[in-house]
Amino acid sequence: MRPLDGIRVVEVAMYGFVPSAGAVLAEWGADVIKVEHAVTGDPQRGLRQTGNLRVEGDPNPNIEHANRGKRSIGLDISVPQGKEVLYELARRSDVFLTSFLPGHRQKFGIDVDDIRGVNPKIIYARGSAFGPRGAEAGKGGYDMTAFWCRAGTAATITPPGMEGMIGPPGPAYGDTISGTNLAGGIAAALLKRERTGEPSIVDVSLLGSGLWSMGHTVALTVHLGRRLEAPPPGVHGSPVNPLVGVYATSDGRYISFVMMQPGKYWADVCRHIERPELADDPRFASDEQLAANTGEAVAILSEVIGKRTLAEWTERFATLAGQWAPVQDTLQAAHDPQIRANEYIVQAGELELVANPVQFEVTAPQSGPAPKFAEHTDEILAELGLDWDRIIELKTAGAVT
Repeated sequence: MRPLDGIRVVEVAMYGFVPSAGAVLAEWGADVIKVEHAVTGDPQRGLRQTGNLRVEGDPNPNIEHANRGKRSIGLDISVPQGKEVLYELARRSDVFLTSFLPGHRQKFGIDVDDIRGVNPKIIYARGSAFGPRGAEAGKGGYDMTAFWCRAGTAATITPPGMEGMIGPPGPAYGDTISGTNLAGGIAAALLKRERTGEPSIVDVSLLGSGLWSMGHTVALTVHLGRRLEAPPPGVHGSPVNPLVGVYATSDGRYISFVMMQPGKYWADVCRHIERPELADDPRFASDEQLAANTGEAVAILSEVIGKRTLAEWTERFATLAGQWAPVQDTLQAAHDPQIRANEYIVQAGELELVANPVQFEVTAPQSGPAPKFAEHTDEILAELGLDWDRIIELKTAGAVT
């Protein structure tokens, strides 16, 4: 049994952020019903070009990632018959999940009071760009604007003097992180309702999630009154620790060292790079000396590590006590034996997708493909007790697909 088996979620949302919360809930066992416009569906279905990558045909990872394991109903909630169907779904559900802006929630009759009017015990969960309060509560946004740029990541990661800014590493980066936050909040609200009987309103924003992701940096910079500046590309990671930084191998790959206690690991590193005499070198005899002579230690490590391939160092460093990792792109990560051993990538229909990072009972989550547009409309309507004559009436009125 999965943790959320028996929980039903009605999702009225588009694009990546809030639907990714629904995807996590689905992998935790919830029955997530994705409500899409009866004609146009989720606009994310039309996303084919991302940077230099283009997807032709189906399956389309741009829709699959955030919509795995759901059921889809095509519904026009702007007409009374469609709204009645939505209300009937809400009446039978545990969670109402939406990305609609306040004005649209009021316009379509899906705000908190409307949904609580048909189901007083439902958990109402909202994902927004800038939060539910303040002058910009009604303003829309994307992860690039609210999460990446406004919350501080872009400016912090971009080296001073560089024109423009460094962008996010890929599509839906902030969306996926924020969606996972929202799913966690919903899970907590479900527990609260079970214990107290009281439903919650759950809010997560891209701005708040972006700021939380930068929380350590925000605390540090506010306390000191100075911004944290990214080093120029190619500069070693730490000015006072040779064992925190990135080193190039002979085949153009990189190794990341993050050994926060250099004195504890220095001798072991020296043995593994076949330079044991460096352990007794007076320049590196203590943490203080290592800090004072970081530049010299970095130069030595750069020269030695640069003489062998990543594969050779991976074999040699298998017994290294300190913390290190190869620098990998997403294709390399997808084939990493450790990632595969933990089933962090799962089969979901025709595609392999990254599973949500939470596992229960040391088991990968069960996943499935994203639904085709309005694929489950008739099935869901039948579950609501509608006979075929009524379903035909709704289709004729344009209320359902």
